[in-house]
Amino acid sequence: MRRLLLTRHAKSDWDTDAPDDHARPLNKRGRKDAPRMGALVATLGWRPELVICSSAARALETLSGLRGAWDPQPEVRVSPSLYHAGEDALRAALRELPEAIETVMVIGHNPGWEEALLALGGARESLPTAAVAVLEREGDEAWATLAGLPTPFGLVRVLRPKVDLG
Repeated sequence: MRRLLLTRHAKSDWDTDAPDDHARPLNKRGRKDAPRMGALVATLGWRPELVICSSAARALETLSGLRGAWDPQPEVRVSPSLYHAGEDALRAALRELPEAIETVMVIGHNPGWEEALLALGGARESLPTAAVAVLEREGDEAWATLAGLPTPFGLVRVLRPKVDLG
């Protein structure tokens, strides 16, 4: 089984002294949603073995909140190429995955993540902040092979804070 958790960063703060967009932190709701979504992912049995995260402050802060409920902790890679990226950067990240990894989470941004969800999972879905789109493919095909296919995954579920956490 190959499982991709396509995750949008939690709600960010627009009223901040951050010097630029890349440095914007999470707001109060984002800091609340991220740990709750991480616990939900763990409860559903989808804890990632590896997380690849955009280098933006809000994405890194989301990762920090998500991983609090995970034991053991996943390996983490920070990727500047995922900042405001889409399908191409996601496919490039998948090509680099070790074959031993079954479940990977990639944390990034919209609108690129919704476009990537359509391209890789064949689903047109809204990804609000802190959403996790769960995509799967049966078998153990190489990640590099999957990254080259037109629509390599099927959408299992989109976890949304307002819907799934109440």
